[in-house]
Amino acid sequence: MPNPTSIERGSGKRPNVLLISADQWRGDCLSAVGHPTVKTPNVDALADDGVLFRRHFAGAAPCSPARATLYTGLYQMNHRVCRNGSPLDARFDNLALAARRAGYDPTLFGYTDTAPDPRGMDPNDPHLTTYEGVLPGFSARQLLPEHEKQWLSWLRKRGHSQALSRDIHIPVGAKPGEISNAAPAYSKDETQTAFLAGEFIRWLGEQDEPWFAHVSFLRPHPPFSVPEPYNLMFAAGDGPAFARAADRQAEQAAHPFLAFAMPLIGKGGFVHGGEGPASEWTSADFAAIRAIYYGMIAEVDAQLGRIWQALRDAGAWDDTLIVFTSDHAEMMGDHWMLGKGGFFDSSYHIPLVIRDPGQPGGMGKEVQRFTSAADIFPTLCDRLGLVPDNHLDGETLIPFLEGAEPENWRDAAFWEFDFRDIAKGGAERHFGLRSNACNLAVIRDENFKYVHFAGLPPLLFDLANDPMELINLADDPEYAATRLAYAEKLLSLRAQHLDQTLAYTELTEKGPVSRRP
Repeated sequence: MPNPTSIERGSGKRPNVLLISADQWRGDCLSAVGHPTVKTPNVDALADDGVLFRRHFAGAAPCSPARATLYTGLYQMNHRVCRNGSPLDARFDNLALAARRAGYDPTLFGYTDTAPDPRGMDPNDPHLTTYEGVLPGFSARQLLPEHEKQWLSWLRKRGHSQALSRDIHIPVGAKPGEISNAAPAYSKDETQTAFLAGEFIRWLGEQDEPWFAHVSFLRPHPPFSVPEPYNLMFAAGDGPAFARAADRQAEQAAHPFLAFAMPLIGKGGFVHGGEGPASEWTSADFAAIRAIYYGMIAEVDAQLGRIWQALRDAGAWDDTLIVFTSDHAEMMGDHWMLGKGGFFDSSYHIPLVIRDPGQPGGMGKEVQRFTSAADIFPTLCDRLGLVPDNHLDGETLIPFLEGAEPENWRDAAFWEFDFRDIAKGGAERHFGLRSNACNLAVIRDENFKYVHFAGLPPLLFDLANDPMELINLADDPEYAATRLAYAEKLLSLRAQHLDQTLAYTELTEKGPVSRRP
């Protein structure tokens, strides 16, 4: 069992733990990592006082699979949450259950998008009709699922009588589905982010024992709309060049999966009231949406600053371990797409900043090694002196927080995407595949990226010479040896991460012997 950190030794008490996730935040959208447009002074301030992980990747997409990896420390190949609506197996340990074993009452503000295990539940239980359940172990102080009814009720109490539905996101003067940087009817102090931040701050004032909180913000997840001053903070021309082929046709022709998936992207998933395919949007439309997305990031960053100040005012700043991250990222026009999924870096590269006042040795450090969302749960277990109840795929980040360089650290990022369609069978019919063949796995290091499909052709990108991932070298004879090497590397990774819960235990004449590495 790991030793307690200096907070515990010095003060005689456990640290507070604050896990913050901001949905769909790209890892390159921080001024701390040199983004040419986005300014995130409050995340940057946290990084100055903590550790910034520059090559941090989600384990899966979309929301439920990504969060399953974040919360359980397991890769998708083990937790098996394949898509939104896939149940999380009740046998798996998670960070909320572990925190409860450590004596905390882990408290949720927002959502976890956890579909419950239906085995043992009554088939008429309404919790089986949605994937927006609560991760086992959490006490829900303020839920805020995607229907946002709690926030809408709060708005009405503040005088917004028209806040009866999510139509409130439509900018004033704009038509439903119109891309507009006009402001909605609510103010910067009345956003969903401000609402959740306020609920957390109110709860914070009630605490007189060490606490564990998860603040799960919806933003910058769509619909893309943001109040003043953030709506006009960025112009459509701001930002780096989009990573994409010359046109949609060339992009779709690059792989059968893209030819299938790109036409399915709809406007309504990104602009409230939108109808029709997103393929009707022009390059200028994507640029206009991206400027709004940048404004939404700035809005969340401002509310983070409000939380930092509340922690200081409560005298809790120096006793609180803070983890700031996202569940997955956002294509945001790269490869002519919006949303998340597939295999491109744009969907999986996410921010991670950890500030641990018990580990001053890592203050202000930037980590260039590849880290995974699966590392968060092992890190919290290590920090709190806990042993997880089952095998974990992630590794503790505590050595980085101490300012050290851990031995035998991974040299590549790994993630998965499952595109099965159990309810409707769309992908299965299109490709003529069984559901268990509708998936892909990615291994990506500094030099190459290999994408293995269970039932479709593979992809290989030379990242050093093709950072935008536009040229597939999988069938190039000159790269045959490289393709084989990365396929073997991926196979070895998957073999090493098969469930090890009891594999490290052997029954002997003297009884069970367990040796975990």
